[in-house]
Amino acid sequence: DLFVWYYSPHAENIRARRHLDLYNGERIPKPATFDDDLKGYPGKPRAFVNADNKIGKFEWCASLEALVKGHYALTTGADDNVGRVIRTLERAGVLDDTVLLHTADHGFFLGEWTLMDKRLMHEPSIHIPLNIRYPRLIKPGTFNSRQVLNIDIAPTILDLAGVKPPAHMHGRSMLPLLQGRETGWREDWLYSFYEYPGPNMVEKNHGVRTERYKLIEYYDETPKEYELYDLQEDPQELHNRYGDPKYEQITNQLMHRLTELCREYGEA
Repeated sequence: DLFVWYYSPHAENIRARRHLDLYNGERIPKPATFDDDLKGYPGKPRAFVNADNKIGKFEWCASLEALVKGHYALTTGADDNVGRVIRTLERAGVLDDTVLLHTADHGFFLGEWTLMDKRLMHEPSIHIPLNIRYPRLIKPGTFNSRQVLNIDIAPTILDLAGVKPPAHMHGRSMLPLLQGRETGWREDWLYSFYEYPGPNMVEKNHGVRTERYKLIEYYDETPKEYELYDLQEDPQELHNRYGDPKYEQITNQLMHRLTELCREYGEA
């Protein structure tokens, strides 16, 4: 086994020398919500509005262009190095005998609501790349949209090695999904962030996400604050449906499920 951990892309967006001029002169389009006045934004709770992970907070992300171009340049550097690994395996004649898994530990805001970094439970922050190459078992070009988590990586590696994951291990093997086999899969999952006070001053929050809905609870607030999104109708999370009578039933279901998941994972 070989684990290669790339630090980039990461704050403070320090580029490799060969990429210092990358994206010079390129125009970075604003995200649709970049110019929105958060203090007047319908339905966004105080905890979201007052979060400090915003463009302009630090010198390295003083502007949208600085943030995005730096992030893209560092992503290019990581991609270069993934290519070096692949070429090395190819030269050794073992590329197709090797399982390659490429992923990351979190997503990243790139100007949505003028935000940067992560920590909040909104889509740009929680989506991560996940690519697995092993043509002996996985058909090239396979795509699956089911909700997999980073806790599924270890069981998947064990499964690929022919080792049964221990019963106490969180997560489950993704191999059936990768092979296109019908299989029962998780319908929801728990998100939790509790590093407050701390960098970027994002208040403690947790939530549950299903294929269609997302409920976020800022549980240290008095009173508590909530966001509820119908991701099928509102993928950009523009309309907080918490408190909407039309969504009362799904709200109650998600609140109950959030309580169950917190109990299951030992979260207060």
